[in-house]
Amino acid sequence: MQDIDSLYRFTQTSNGQDNRIYNGTIVYYKQQLFILVSDYIAPVKIRADELTANIKLKVFPLWWGGGVASGGGGWAQGWGQGWGWDRCMQWEPGPGEGAQAPAFDCPVWCVLCRGCRARLREACQRGRGAIRLPTDMLSIKLPQLFDIHQVPKVFREDGIISGYRHPQSSALDCILSSFQMTNETVNIWTHFLPTWYFLWRFSVLCSTLNFLSESYTWPLLVYMLLICVYPFTSSCAHTFSTMSPEARHICYFFDYGALSLYSLGCAITYGSYVMPDCWVNSWLHQHFVPIAICNTVFCTSLSCYSRFLEMQFPHRSKVLRTGAFVFPFIFDNIPLFYRLLLCCGGSCCHSEALSSHCYHLLFAFLTCFLFASHLPERLAPGRFDYFGHSHQLFHICAVVGTHFQMEAVLADMTSRRAWLIAQAAVPSFLSTLGALALSIILNLGIIGIFSAPLLWNPHHSANHPLTPPAKRKQQ
Repeated sequence: MQDIDSLYRFTQTSNGQDNRIYNGTIVYYKQQLFILVSDYIAPVKIRADELTANIKLKVFPLWWGGGVASGGGGWAQGWGQGWGWDRCMQWEPGPGEGAQAPAFDCPVWCVLCRGCRARLREACQRGRGAIRLPTDMLSIKLPQLFDIHQVPKVFREDGIISGYRHPQSSALDCILSSFQMTNETVNIWTHFLPTWYFLWRFSVLCSTLNFLSESYTWPLLVYMLLICVYPFTSSCAHTFSTMSPEARHICYFFDYGALSLYSLGCAITYGSYVMPDCWVNSWLHQHFVPIAICNTVFCTSLSCYSRFLEMQFPHRSKVLRTGAFVFPFIFDNIPLFYRLLLCCGGSCCHSEALSSHCYHLLFAFLTCFLFASHLPERLAPGRFDYFGHSHQLFHICAVVGTHFQMEAVLADMTSRRAWLIAQAAVPSFLSTLGALALSIILNLGIIGIFSAPLLWNPHHSANHPLTPPAKRKQQ
């Protein structure tokens, strides 16, 4: 710390007669203003110059930051008689500065170095209390945001001009940014909050169904687990994707893996509860889950590979990634498409389940359209950076579609229960939880294969196109 008595004076007044000067310092550290005193502080005269130092002392809040320049404003309340802004601090204007008390944009702390602790302790007991903070906690602040030209190309999104986070953010910065308005904030919360909704629905089902001993409910168990996992994984991917270029790719590898596992959960439930009556026990019915496992491998592999093409061939990368998820979606819904076709021909009765299935298909189509089109931000770049861009709408449509899908599956499971138990084979452990375990292992292996080049050669992906693992091995 630098002693600057010539600029800053800390005075003590006793009965309006005795004025004494004490050593003191004004410190501006990581966007926070600290008033260091070595003894009694009433009043304190300051001028707002900025210095840098490291603080490891006892601190007391005077100003919380922001507000209006007035006697009350954002200044700490409850300090007791004689401890308000007017009584504790006096503004000594510098050259060209107004005489009105300032409203600082940063927090202001009183730092007690030595002496006169009793009155400060008493004042803080009346008010907010003494705050003991380590240095790293004093430096917590919302991260800075950047425009598109200030971040590497790998972090840029089509039609999004501003609101980018630092491309080398710490994990703490990433978490703090979820409470700050960035171009990812809505993406984070539109999948984090639905995770809790699906967990709540899952807990209700756990209290009404016997998942442990009733094998008929095992497909639903797998499905409910996965609709809780995929939005949570997506939320985490969007939260921590700015830690580094490599972390960005790996985060989305896990996001793609969770989505492919979700497609497996759909296949398991559709094969058990949604399969048309005339297809039950057919070849497709018996091989529906094994094919779906292969689809998860295909989906995760192709979507992860598409990120290696993103820098050089963005259009091809987008087509491959879209196809990677459209293909398992179409396969999973083959039984449903056939049931809807029968209903269009008048061969089935309309039910609550089919209505929910139709709503699910509608939102699934909207999800795919928004993901592929980048509308509306592509039509007006910069206008939808924070609210209303396609990825946010895509998240919302995906969650709403999953809700209707869940309702449809529950309706089919309940209404067709007696017939399916009598006509079809009971779902086995291997075809439900066993299939899920195998797919998790396979997908983790795929993610590991695609992540290895990024971990072996860090910082390569920030400004250069990625090399797929197979080509890297040849090189």
